[in-house]
Amino acid sequence: MRRRDVAELLALAALWGASFLFMRVAVPAFGPIGLAFLRVAGAALVLVPLLALRGELATMRRHWRAIAIVGLVNSALPFLCFAYAAETLNAGVSAIFNSATPLFAAIVAWLWLGDRMTPLRIAGLGIGFAGVLWIGWDKAYFGPGGSAGAIGACLLATMSYGIAPSLTKRRLGGVPPLAVAAGSQVAAALFLAVPAALAWPEQAPSAPAWGMVALLAFFGTGLAYLLYFRLIANAGPANAVAVTYLIPIFAVVWGGIFLGERLTLPLVAGCAVIFAGTALATGMLPRRSPRGARPAHR
Repeated sequence: MRRRDVAELLALAALWGASFLFMRVAVPAFGPIGLAFLRVAGAALVLVPLLALRGELATMRRHWRAIAIVGLVNSALPFLCFAYAAETLNAGVSAIFNSATPLFAAIVAWLWLGDRMTPLRIAGLGIGFAGVLWIGWDKAYFGPGGSAGAIGACLLATMSYGIAPSLTKRRLGGVPPLAVAAGSQVAAALFLAVPAALAWPEQAPSAPAWGMVALLAFFGTGLAYLLYFRLIANAGPANAVAVTYLIPIFAVVWGGIFLGERLTLPLVAGCAVIFAGTALATGMLPRRSPRGARPAHR
């Protein structure tokens, strides 16, 4: 990767890591449904004009059915789940659960797209999910006001994220990424509009809360999508996926600096186990050639 690509990778991880901080701060004022709606609506305000400038609005309209499904699976549902979890879980904990997304993506690609599942990848899945269970067991509390529901919401969100790549590949292969990104945010906003109106808070949110929403929508979602697709184009998908490993680091750092969240040893250990399993399950770790040749770069 070029230095510029590395810089953009770090910027993307910082933005997506910060999005968990923004949700944690803003969700008490708006509620999970209202926050999720404002996030996708704000991102659409960033992405749709850019799509129009590129003359690709017709592409979005032509594939609106498949894009709408992606919007539900990749934005509306997971954003809602993580916003709900933000009411209970620390930003860093939610981000660590989010890092399990490639595990679900590998399973879906195996079952749906017929991707080859080697013994090493199966072992990686087992190790990765063991890390998820480790953190879940450490953080779960099933009593009134406990975190079990929030953990379940995080896992539902990561499962939804895991379905999205295979769904996009199957239904939207060859469609410009910006059209998918912009259209999915519009669709997600439409899915959430009525529920958000019904659940809108009676007390008007404060100006700082609106500021957090603006940061989440415009930077943590709209700008982040642009960086992500730019990174895929310039550095390739295999390098872009490395952002998954960096997001929890930034989320933990931001949470510690701005919210005083503590980092515990079981959390660090569980995170390391998830990363190791994900690296094996997704083929991120280099493997030696039987003849000792150097591995090819992707």
